[in-house]
Amino acid sequence: MKDLSYRLPQERTLVTSGPGPESTALAARRDAVVPRAVTPNLPNYIVDADGGVLVDADGNSFVDFASGIAVTTVGASNQAVVDAVSDAASHFTHTCFMISPYESYIRIAEKLAEITPGDHDKRAVLFNSGSEAVENAVKIARSYTGRNGVAVFDRAYHGRTNLTMAMTAKNMPYKSGFGPFASEVYRAPVSYPLRDGLTGQEAAERAITALEQQVGASNLACVVIEPIQGEGGFIDPAEGFLPALADWCRDNDVVFVADEIQAGMCRTGDWFASDHENVVPDLVTIAKGVAGGMPLSAVVGRAEIMDAPHPGGLGGTYGGNPVACAAALAAVDQMETLDLNGRAREIESIVRDVLEPLVGAETGLAEVRGRGAMIALEFTDADGRPDAATTKAVADACKKQGVLILTCGMDGNVVRLLPPLVITEDLLRDGLGVLADAIRDNGVGK
Repeated sequence: MKDLSYRLPQERTLVTSGPGPESTALAARRDAVVPRAVTPNLPNYIVDADGGVLVDADGNSFVDFASGIAVTTVGASNQAVVDAVSDAASHFTHTCFMISPYESYIRIAEKLAEITPGDHDKRAVLFNSGSEAVENAVKIARSYTGRNGVAVFDRAYHGRTNLTMAMTAKNMPYKSGFGPFASEVYRAPVSYPLRDGLTGQEAAERAITALEQQVGASNLACVVIEPIQGEGGFIDPAEGFLPALADWCRDNDVVFVADEIQAGMCRTGDWFASDHENVVPDLVTIAKGVAGGMPLSAVVGRAEIMDAPHPGGLGGTYGGNPVACAAALAAVDQMETLDLNGRAREIESIVRDVLEPLVGAETGLAEVRGRGAMIALEFTDADGRPDAATTKAVADACKKQGVLILTCGMDGNVVRLLPPLVITEDLLRDGLGVLADAIRDNGVGK
């Protein structure tokens, strides 16, 4: 991997054991004013970040395998993004596009229409968060079809608002105690090759049968699916699953929505995970990595579907904020200039080279899966059951050694790797070495 330009040293450095005095003091201040429901994954408080490192208030430098949950794809302080944000803010920070419009909203809409799958006529509307994008995709699909039903899948994650909580499968910590949830949301079985052993076509037939028997195509406005599931466990469906679903939707006038919020924007080695099998969704939801860390999301899709809602029916005070639009334009330009799709594929090759030899009963590592820089490690116990304890032990061991990783999965037994695509190869290999040692030291029977 080619090294890029960095502002901070790209190295792991530990000067304190655990959170230092500055982070400890900040944690006490947090406890006094922030509700317990907002609990940081890392107890160290960050004061600087660049490339693949996070620097805390006590001078520790962590390897970042989280990217703010797949957000800082181009780095947390990419100079091109910083310059674009500064220039935009120097002119105006807000006017509301629905009230007094500006060009940057149009420019990023044009760019997203260009890079999303398909060469059909498209429209794009901008919002702030992934949840907003998903909610508005459903609104658009309902307006277009005149139907109410929304189909989602086992293990899906689509957000934390009321409708998207209904669409999300995982109870804790996302749904428990927050109901009642929106109605007309139906769930179908997803393709999970490690566990179900089905081909993509077989898994699609199972899902389609469930939808036809339990809901009926004539009652569905849309099918919403993550091409690679995120919080559900980075589940990469078997080849053929997504195309078969998309074909069924097209044959039945059901809007096919690809939730690309985590998997999109070069994360999997393509602009969008749907590109892998040449799936062309009717609507695509985008967020996370699109704006270099600034809050921006989008729904992009077929013009005739996007134009279905009445004038004034879509929008929001901050949606498509001009500073966020400028950041997105710079971030997308960096993705193209630095060939971050290519770097994602290089990252995958290195990750697999280091970690796949560890797959086996002695470590409990059942599978290394995913694409690009969206890779998962699933852990099972000696009887092949999900092993959340080992997964947590591995993650905790990595954090103690200065490597930030995240876990996921309905059973809490999956480590997910989401490094910035601008990470150096040396830093990537260093972090993976720490992870590999943690797997060996904490595997089954340790």
